[in-house]
Amino acid sequence: MGVQIDRMNDDLIAVPRGLTNVAVTETAISDVRGLEGYYQYREHSATELARTRTLEEVSHLFLYGALPDRDALARFTQDLTAAQRGDDLAAVIDAVASAGTDVLSGAKAAWPLLAGRRRMRPLYDLTRDQRRADALALVAVLPLILTSLWQRGHGAGAAEPLPERGVVANYLHQLTGRVPTAAEERALTAYLVAVIDHGLNASTFTARVIASTAADVASALAGALGALSGPLHGGAPSRVLDALDQLSSPADVEAWIRGELAAGRRLMGFGHAIYRTRDPRSELLKEIAIGLGGDRVDLALHLEEQAEQALARSKPGRALHANVEFYAAVVLERVGVPRDMFTPTFALARTIGWAAHVLEQADDPKIIRPSARYVGPALASPATAPATAPR
Repeated sequence: MGVQIDRMNDDLIAVPRGLTNVAVTETAISDVRGLEGYYQYREHSATELARTRTLEEVSHLFLYGALPDRDALARFTQDLTAAQRGDDLAAVIDAVASAGTDVLSGAKAAWPLLAGRRRMRPLYDLTRDQRRADALALVAVLPLILTSLWQRGHGAGAAEPLPERGVVANYLHQLTGRVPTAAEERALTAYLVAVIDHGLNASTFTARVIASTAADVASALAGALGALSGPLHGGAPSRVLDALDQLSSPADVEAWIRGELAAGRRLMGFGHAIYRTRDPRSELLKEIAIGLGGDRVDLALHLEEQAEQALARSKPGRALHANVEFYAAVVLERVGVPRDMFTPTFALARTIGWAAHVLEQADDPKIIRPSARYVGPALASPATAPATAPR
């Protein structure tokens, strides 16, 4: 909960930098317990959902509040498919692709453009059902936007859809040009479900701030994606692979770690701002990676073991374990996701969480409007200052 550090004479409350450990809202969407190494989506264990459910089922949980039965899932899948149809989406992708932007920048532009074409209105003017319909449509089109922009940027043609397969299999199919195996689909599904939501992180908070103004759903999602694109937030699992690239065999690991620590460089993929024990997402993805197997996985396992031992010696008292990025990189590479699509793939999952937070925030009529404490120079001519400073 929020911690009041001091009350100043102008009635503003000083809080920790970055709002660390300050609860600024209430949510029924997810809960992260860093000391326990546990997190949940609504009333369900997030990691259990990642092991057992499809992306469509968990998306329904986020947008509708409950896991679907067979009929509800069929309707939901039909709604996702229907949202992906239309010349308007193709026109938006053409327009964004012609600008020659990277995939994430293109996605940030595509959502508002599509919202304009589909006449999506501000949240303030919509019923709950209409808000959800807009959110579902924007979630549904993102996989097509991401894969289309990546294909055009790499001179690759679109693959024929797999109508009998779901979102995850089709996403992989478009990126790799081959039909994914059941194991690859299951592995990517587990990753996507595991990272849909994770507390009030910077991008989720951004989505809620924008939604609190009653702007349209696309504006909130585009703003959240902008926050995610920042290197201090979205992370870069590909940097873990950059480290693995420098190691030809497990025999190289110990010397490499010593060199990195001696040079004062951070070991990518270790430590987390929330978890003071093992990251449950990393533990899940480690299981997935072991199931996929391969020399690269064996190398990652050895690197994790040696790195945690070295970090325990060099930074005693700090719980620096492998985080979600470490094994996410290994799993994404193993199933065929290109390195430059790691962060967009993360965004594909996190968009589902953002959409749920936008819908939840839209039910609260109070705009999010914190204050800032002025620490600049005093007014040059105090005699001209108003008796009461405007707030």
